[in-house]
Amino acid sequence: MRARLGDVIDDYCVKCKRIMNHSVVSCVNDEPAKVRCRTCHGDHDYRHEIAPPTKADLRKQALYKEVLDRMGRGEDPAAVDGAVPGPEASQGDAMAATGAEGEVPIAAVQPAKVKGARAKK
Repeated sequence: MRARLGDVIDDYCVKCKRIMNHSVVSCVNDEPAKVRCRTCHGDHDYRHEIAPPTKADLRKQALYKEVLDRMGRGEDPAAVDGAVPGPEASQGDAMAATGAEGEVPIAAVQPAKVKGARAKK
Protein backbone atom coordinates (compact mmCIF):
# COMPACT_ATOMS: atom_id res chain seq x y z
CA MET A 1 0.00 0.00 0.00
CA ARG A 2 1.45 3.32 -1.02
CA ALA A 3 0.51 5.80 1.68
CA ARG A 4 1.32 9.48 1.76
CA LEU A 5 1.42 11.92 4.66
CA GLY A 6 -2.06 13.06 5.58
CA ASP A 7 -3.88 10.14 3.94
CA VAL A 8 -6.85 8.81 5.89
CA ILE A 9 -6.65 5.09 6.64
CA ASP A 10 -8.36 2.68 9.05
CA ASP A 11 -6.37 1.39 12.01
CA TYR A 12 -6.93 0.09 15.53
CA CYS A 13 -6.81 2.94 18.06
CA VAL A 14 -5.35 2.01 21.45
CA LYS A 15 -7.25 4.79 23.24
CA CYS A 16 -10.64 4.30 21.57
CA LYS A 17 -10.16 0.50 21.50
CA ARG A 18 -11.80 0.34 18.07
CA ILE A 19 -10.88 0.47 14.43
CA MET A 20 -11.21 4.15 13.57
CA ASN A 21 -10.14 6.63 10.89
CA HIS A 22 -6.51 7.73 11.23
CA SER A 23 -4.30 10.22 9.44
CA VAL A 24 -0.81 9.13 8.39
CA VAL A 25 1.79 11.12 10.37
CA SER A 26 5.00 9.43 9.18
CA CYS A 27 6.00 6.86 6.55
CA VAL A 28 8.90 4.43 6.18
CA ASN A 29 9.45 2.85 2.72
CA ASP A 30 6.01 4.01 1.52
CA GLU A 31 4.35 2.23 4.46
CA PRO A 32 2.64 4.13 7.31
CA ALA A 33 4.79 4.11 10.45
CA LYS A 34 2.86 6.45 12.77
CA VAL A 35 -0.78 7.45 12.61
CA ARG A 36 -3.04 9.90 14.46
CA CYS A 37 -6.61 9.00 15.39
CA ARG A 38 -9.08 11.48 13.93
CA THR A 39 -11.47 10.90 16.86
CA CYS A 40 -9.29 11.15 20.00
CA HIS A 41 -6.18 12.71 18.33
CA GLY A 42 -3.90 10.09 19.87
CA ASP A 43 -0.65 9.22 18.05
CA HIS A 44 0.60 5.63 17.88
CA ASP A 45 2.43 3.17 15.65
CA TYR A 46 0.50 1.79 12.68
CA ARG A 47 -1.01 -1.55 13.75
CA HIS A 48 -2.29 -2.81 10.36
CA GLU A 49 -5.90 -2.85 11.67
CA ILE A 50 -5.06 -5.67 14.12
CA ALA A 51 -6.28 -5.41 17.71
CA PRO A 52 -3.83 -6.60 20.39
CA PRO A 53 -4.85 -9.77 22.27
CA THR A 54 -6.87 -9.24 25.43
CA LYS A 55 -5.50 -10.13 28.86
CA ALA A 56 -7.98 -12.99 29.11
CA ASP A 57 -6.72 -14.42 25.81
CA LEU A 58 -3.14 -14.20 27.06
CA ARG A 59 -4.09 -16.05 30.28
CA LYS A 60 -5.88 -18.78 28.33
CA GLN A 61 -2.88 -19.14 26.04
CA ALA A 62 -0.52 -19.48 29.03
CA LEU A 63 -2.75 -22.13 30.67
CA TYR A 64 -3.01 -24.06 27.42
CA LYS A 65 0.77 -24.00 27.04
CA GLU A 66 1.16 -25.23 30.64
CA VAL A 67 -1.17 -28.17 29.99
CA LEU A 68 0.71 -29.08 26.82
CA ASP A 69 4.02 -28.91 28.68
CA ARG A 70 2.70 -31.24 31.40
CA MET A 71 1.43 -33.71 28.81
CA GLY A 72 4.83 -33.66 27.10
CA ARG A 73 6.53 -34.55 30.41
CA GLY A 74 4.11 -37.43 31.01
CA GLU A 75 2.27 -35.84 33.94
CA ASP A 76 -1.48 -36.13 34.27
CA PRO A 77 -2.87 -32.59 33.67
CA ALA A 78 -5.90 -33.39 35.89
CA ALA A 79 -3.64 -34.29 38.82
CA VAL A 80 -3.15 -30.77 40.10
CA ASP A 81 -3.42 -29.78 43.76
CA GLY A 82 -7.02 -29.31 44.85
CA ALA A 83 -8.54 -30.85 41.74
CA VAL A 84 -12.13 -32.05 42.11
CA PRO A 85 -13.05 -35.27 40.28
CA GLY A 86 -15.32 -34.80 37.30
CA PRO A 87 -18.67 -36.52 36.59
CA GLU A 88 -16.91 -39.58 35.16
CA ALA A 89 -15.38 -40.38 38.58
CA SER A 90 -17.02 -42.98 40.81
CA GLN A 91 -18.50 -42.22 44.24
CA GLY A 92 -15.50 -43.83 45.89
CA ASP A 93 -13.24 -41.32 44.10
CA ALA A 94 -15.48 -38.48 45.27
CA MET A 95 -15.29 -39.77 48.85
CA ALA A 96 -11.51 -40.01 48.59
CA ALA A 97 -11.36 -36.43 47.31
CA THR A 98 -13.26 -35.15 50.36
CA GLY A 99 -10.81 -36.85 52.70
CA ALA A 100 -13.27 -38.46 55.15
CA GLU A 101 -15.52 -41.48 54.89
CA GLY A 102 -18.56 -39.89 56.54
CA GLU A 103 -18.86 -36.91 54.21
CA VAL A 104 -21.43 -36.67 51.42
CA PRO A 105 -20.07 -37.15 47.88
CA ILE A 106 -19.79 -33.97 45.84
CA ALA A 107 -22.25 -35.25 43.20
CA ALA A 108 -24.96 -35.90 45.86
CA VAL A 109 -25.12 -32.31 47.14
CA GLN A 110 -28.31 -30.51 46.12
CA PRO A 111 -28.15 -26.85 45.01
CA ALA A 112 -29.19 -24.35 47.66
CA LYS A 113 -32.48 -22.48 47.25
CA VAL A 114 -32.20 -18.79 46.57
CA LYS A 115 -34.06 -16.57 49.00
CA GLY A 116 -37.02 -14.91 47.30
CA ALA A 117 -36.94 -17.16 44.24
CA ARG A 118 -40.24 -18.54 42.96
CA ALA A 119 -40.79 -22.23 42.54
CA LYS A 120 -41.44 -23.39 38.98
CA LYS A 121 -44.98 -24.67 38.38
